[in-house]
Amino acid sequence: MRTGTQAIHEELLRVARSQQVVNYSDVGSLAGLNMDSPEDTNRIADILDGIGRAEHRAGKPLLSAVVIRRDRNMPGAGFFNLAKGPGLEFR
Repeated sequence: MRTGTQAIHEELLRVARSQQVVNYSDVGSLAGLNMDSPEDTNRIADILDGIGRAEHRAGKPLLSAVVIRRDRNMPGAGFFNLAKGPGLEFR
């Protein structure tokens, strides 16, 4: 049985391969999360952060870049904090 994190990771891979984007609500629903809930928005941020870090450690781009906010048509603050934060080295 897949976990919510696995389902999200698989969806992000699919979206990236198709050169598309997806919004937070759509990926959150794969883990049973409701983006109207502050707890669930924190949880999706943690999940995407973990996926982004794992992909980076594997020498891959930050996969979470394909997840965008509907109201701004760009990733949320968590993505940008991850991208510029400590622990990531870009070559």
